[in-house]
Amino acid sequence: MKTFILFATLCVVLSTTNLSARYTTAPKNLDYNELNAQAQNEYLKPIRPGYDKKNPYWNNFSFKFTYAPAFDFETVKGAKSYRYTITENPEATEKINKKVVKIINNKFSPISFTASTPNSSLAPVWNKIPAANVILKVDALDSKGNVIKTVGERKFLRDYGFCGPYNNAVRPYKEAAIKGMLYIHNMEEMKCWIDSGVPNMNYAHYTYANKIISAVISNEVLVAKYVPSEREKAIKTAEAAAAFLVKLSQPANSPMAYFPPTYYKNLIASKRAENQGAVMTMDAVFVINAFLDLYDATHQQKYFDFAVNIARTYKKLQNADGSFPIKTYIATGKPTNERKAMLHGICQASLRLLQDYNVTEFEDMRKKAEIWMHNGAVKSFDMTGQFEDVTVNGIKPYENLTNSTAAPYANYLCSKKTITEEELQDARDLLRLSEDQFTYWNFLYNEWGFRRFNTPCVIEQYKYKTPVDASASNVSGGFLAYYKATGDKLAFAKAKALIDNMTIQQIHKNGYQPTTWDVSIKKTNELSIWLNCALSATKRMLEMSELMQEK
Repeated sequence: MKTFILFATLCVVLSTTNLSARYTTAPKNLDYNELNAQAQNEYLKPIRPGYDKKNPYWNNFSFKFTYAPAFDFETVKGAKSYRYTITENPEATEKINKKVVKIINNKFSPISFTASTPNSSLAPVWNKIPAANVILKVDALDSKGNVIKTVGERKFLRDYGFCGPYNNAVRPYKEAAIKGMLYIHNMEEMKCWIDSGVPNMNYAHYTYANKIISAVISNEVLVAKYVPSEREKAIKTAEAAAAFLVKLSQPANSPMAYFPPTYYKNLIASKRAENQGAVMTMDAVFVINAFLDLYDATHQQKYFDFAVNIARTYKKLQNADGSFPIKTYIATGKPTNERKAMLHGICQASLRLLQDYNVTEFEDMRKKAEIWMHNGAVKSFDMTGQFEDVTVNGIKPYENLTNSTAAPYANYLCSKKTITEEELQDARDLLRLSEDQFTYWNFLYNEWGFRRFNTPCVIEQYKYKTPVDASASNVSGGFLAYYKATGDKLAFAKAKALIDNMTIQQIHKNGYQPTTWDVSIKKTNELSIWLNCALSATKRMLEMSELMQEK
């Protein structure tokens, strides 16, 4: 262990200068006894606890923990100590097909300890508590040990921690990725692009034009690369989808120049009044990346120019403090509310333009966005969701945290050629948050005799507590980026477990990648595939294939 700590420290020191010498291949061996012990020790360290006066209490809406938590309970005048008592919550249930089903906890006797404050972490007893739904009660005590007052109570899941190895990939990563991209390529709803050049709205998710049609383009570029016999069809499909987005985009002289719409037609969330005439500001980042992908495949300058023109509009939209509005009116470029966007997407796209194409004109925008993210979202730890189908109106701070902001920003920080020690620590904390609040390494059985989540998996957000393939991709991608930057084998092992499960969840007969990894006992998943989510899994499996040096 001392050797590992020295090694990790050395990596941090090196990371403060230049990361050009990255870890570009997978570790040759993984000692799971050592890694599991490392994980168990790390779980005793609270994530940005509020009691240190440096951080806010960010976990008021949290419902599960893998890392020992600390809560914002009141101090009582005259109290000499506080007794923490953890007991099983026997009333915990879950819903399956709208039926309430009892969860079977791991049994344990009440566990307690005393501390001098009401907001200490549960680290002293954390590893003694098995995975279970629990009730925490904190009592203020006088000098004789009598209860003055109960100062706080919380119900939550003390979740399973990482304990590898998990099931290995059931087929080579590259093979699984190719099957996944070909499933999308051959979908009935993809024929429309060559046949008519407009989306087949029988696939309702085309209503989210920026996100979903960009996924069509990027998927077809991958097909063109990995399946040469399908290249002609794939490029035709991608170019038709790109032409449609260009046709939908705003005029060059408008406030939102070159932006295609977030919402197209009046389906699903697109028909809500709050979304009429509005765009999620960061959604055009999907288009930037898709058009850069298509430019790489075809070398047609028009696709590169379109991507750069969108980035130039972003540059005009940026506020003086580096922020962007979360949602804007597409006709005027004015914000629809006071909420600010999370900026991982535009930071990553600007970095791609710099590192892959030597485009420097967006460096000031990127650096200002970084500063805003650091001083705002990262420092406050309010990594809130920004989904086109979930409203932000009326959402309180920390009410809808998501891995879909935290993990991609950690990935971005670790992808920079130079990274400060503070940025590396931020990335680590964001990944700890993504694991603690959203990642399930195992799942409790229910009274029907099965585990509802197909673990290891990652739920999307507080407002949608469902394991999603894109969320597994987000978190595994963050862990891989952290491994590449530091050589941390535990980060690699966590990523591997999630990516291996992508191959397991994939339907072996046709390559279909389920969007959700829960058990619903009804046929809905295949009807509701999100192309952008499936694409993210495909890309992550390709990344792992490269690290594993598959042929």
